[in-house]
Amino acid sequence: METRVLSVNLREAKKKEAAKLRREGQVPAVVYHKGEETVTISVEEMALTKLVHSAESHLIDLQYPDGKTTRSFIKDIQFDPVTDRVIHADFQLFSADEVVEMEVPLHFEGEAQGVKIGGGKLQINLHALTLKGNPEDMPEHFTVDVSGLALGQTLHIRELELGALAGKVTILGEADAPVVSVMAPRKEVEAAAEEAPAQA
Repeated sequence: METRVLSVNLREAKKKEAAKLRREGQVPAVVYHKGEETVTISVEEMALTKLVHSAESHLIDLQYPDGKTTRSFIKDIQFDPVTDRVIHADFQLFSADEVVEMEVPLHFEGEAQGVKIGGGKLQINLHALTLKGNPEDMPEHFTVDVSGLALGQTLHIRELELGALAGKVTILGEADAPVVSVMAPRKEVEAAAEEAPAQA
């Protein structure tokens, strides 16, 4: 997984300070690690937004003004419900060989048979997976091959193949949770509904 550098500044957790930072183009954030005191920081909104909206996951070196650098990953992001701007971030530090839980975006490849031949529509139910393992073993994204999916078929978490990641990471989440489905064409769905006997 690629590592990005993000410049940060220490801040005091004062009331109304968060709103002031946001007006200045900064995002209030916290850095935490199990057994250590939480550190309050601020990061440049534009730089953080690029990382958040990237199609890949990254490890992040938080670089402080005194030159100190700590390795982390984004654990949680809060968005403004109206503007969708990033308004707060949680960064989690980790040590060598530490097992963590990390969200990784899903990439879908191939053309489903149910779409190509059956005229169906691909419906993506999950856009990211939570993986458990060492951060150094985490992929930038998790690839799902949909080419074998037939019309009306659904791929669940339990059916995902780890491939080269086997033995390194574990997929978390409900085993029966749908990841991606091939839905029947709308006309077929409507026709089936019309053919169904009227309810008494």
